[in-house]
Amino acid sequence: MTAPGGEALSLKRMSLNTASVRHAPISSAIAACAEAGVGGVGVWRHQVAEAGASAIAEQCRSAGLRITSLCRAGLFPADSQSARAAQIDDTRRAVDEAAELGAEILVIVSGPVAQRSIEASRRMVREGLDAVLPYADECGVAVGLEPLHPMFAADRSVVVTLGEANDLIAELDHPRLRLVVDVYHCWWDAQVHAEIRRAVGRIGGFHISDWVPPWGNPLLCRALPGDGCIDIRGLRRSVEAAGYDGLIEVEVMNEALWERPLDEALPAICDRFTAHA
Repeated sequence: MTAPGGEALSLKRMSLNTASVRHAPISSAIAACAEAGVGGVGVWRHQVAEAGASAIAEQCRSAGLRITSLCRAGLFPADSQSARAAQIDDTRRAVDEAAELGAEILVIVSGPVAQRSIEASRRMVREGLDAVLPYADECGVAVGLEPLHPMFAADRSVVVTLGEANDLIAELDHPRLRLVVDVYHCWWDAQVHAEIRRAVGRIGGFHISDWVPPWGNPLLCRALPGDGCIDIRGLRRSVEAAGYDGLIEVEVMNEALWERPLDEALPAICDRFTAHA
């Protein structure tokens, strides 16, 4: 099945964000992606801590898979200077991990409200990025700022629109700083296509899933592409028109999907990718 309005993409354009198959060992996920003909994987830092960056990188190289992203670092706002410094140090460690992996981008989530001030918190995000970017440049690592849906502003991200992220990227004007576009977080924004156009040449990642009403935990209610209301293909066309030609990460955090074994979950993800990406 192909979604209306365009041809199906090859699975070589797909990257599996391993959060979509949370309970599968990273080595099993990599092997399954290689067998299925998927182009890459996006990995998480806890997996690097468990399996080792060099082992993950070697398995992906041997399998012909790209490592499209390392998730995640940042979370810069905090109530004390020492806590903010600790987050900057942790993000520098994440840069080291991304460099060892050969990851195409290190995903940055800005972090929650601190000091009961969203304005101060956004300044802390700018300061945190400003402190980390020179080190990322030394290590040859691209850093991608991913704005999250406004419902996450209190506890995860005070940068909630592509417009805010674009403003910050323009202000810092650093060659290693990119924008990560995740359809789950930005599909609702009336300015989404205009802000994607504004990011021409600076989009470093494109993540897809679908939106169903978050009656449960909003972290875990992403749907497989095609099950919700997002015009994924229209957004894909916009990011490609803005110069993005990288792999497309499927990132579906969904408890029902997690309950399925890897040999059922991955084919379902692949089918939805070719139908709706």
